[in-house]
This record gives sequence, C-alpha cells and structure tokens, in this order.
Amino acid sequence: MGIHERKEREKEHRKEEILDAAQSVFFQRGLLEATMDEIAEKAELSKGTLYLYYKSKEDLYLAVMMRGMRLLHEMFERVIAEGASVPRTLLRMFDTYLDYFNMHRNYFRMLHFYQTPQFHRQVSAEMKQSCGVENEHIWSLVVGVMKRGMEEGVLRSDFDPIQIGLILWSSATSLMMRLDAERELWLEQMNVDLEKTLRFSNTLLLDAIMTDRGRQELAA
Repeated sequence: MGIHERKEREKEHRKEEILDAAQSVFFQRGLLEATMDEIAEKAELSKGTLYLYYKSKEDLYLAVMMRGMRLLHEMFERVIAEGASVPRTLLRMFDTYLDYFNMHRNYFRMLHFYQTPQFHRQVSAEMKQSCGVENEHIWSLVVGVMKRGMEEGVLRSDFDPIQIGLILWSSATSLMMRLDAERELWLEQMNVDLEKTLRFSNTLLLDAIMTDRGRQELAA
C-alpha cells in the first residue's frame, strides 16, 4: 500500500470514528442540544479537527442521518430480492418500514431534520447533494416496485407511481410520528392502537391502488 492510499484509509477511519462519536451524542441529545465540543470530547479530538472533516454541526448530523438512510435502503433491497409478487412486496415493505421505526427509532427521528428548514442554512451544498443522492436511492426502489406493478397489471396504471409512492410514504411516516410521540395517549384516551391503525391504513391504501388481478394475487 502506497503512502497516498494509507493516508486515505486513515482519513476514512477517522471520519468513521467522528461519526460514531457524533451518533452517540445526537442520539442522546438531539440536534438542538448537542454541541461540537461534546462530539469532539467523545471522539477524543479537538474541535478544530472536527471542522477539518465536517463544515458544521448540521453537516455532521446529516452524515449520521445518511447512515440511517443507507440502512433503510438495504432493508428494502432485501425485501425486493425475495422476489414476491408486487402486492406482497409492498406489504413487506410496509412491515419493513415499521421494523425500521421500532428497531432504529433514533435514525427515524433524525429524518425529521427536513421539517426544520431553519437549520438547512447551516448545511453545505456538498452535504445536501450527498443526502439527496441517498434519498433518491430509496425512492428509486419504491417507485421501481410501483412501476413493475403497473406493468404487470396488478396496480392501477392510471396513477402516477411517484405520487402514489409519496402518498404511501407520507401516510406511514405521519402515523409513525404520532406513534412515536402519542402512542399511550391515543390508547388511554381513545382506545386506539396506533400500530394497528398504521397497518389498517397501509392495507386500505394498497387496496385502493390494486387492480382485481392484484387483489387475487394477494389473496392466493
């Protein structure tokens, strides 16, 4: 291994160490409360060294968030690789997204960064672009399944696959956010199990976009 390759490997190793430290702090403190000083202390580095790798706390936050996005992408890829019919694949993707929410709650919460535009000004153009690429990877999987279902005649072809993907994603995410913050409240005051409600919502929406052939495949 040459000097250049060794330096690049050391650089990548250092970045991973910084991300590990940042992830620990962000999971515990959140974006607002976390500081670069805390992250530097956790990583056993100077704050100045952190800024050599990441231009802002928000850049570092998105770098950790992208770990979570890649994990979700991998989980969806495994579902698609199972080769089930499109209706069953979509149901499995619904379940997988819920598994992701339950098993990786902190990553799920980090995705809410997009809903706080006041922080976006601190994010570098480079990091926004990288994050956009990761987001597109996930969307390409979702839309790809939609398009395949339309081509096979199991999903209605009079819908835009991107719009349908957005509706399914937004509905599930909205209920998961409520599930995260208000699960006990809804159960105690309204006798509503939000997780069952989420599954019911997914079933209703899937039925609305399926053809008769798709319903037959799902029932088989």
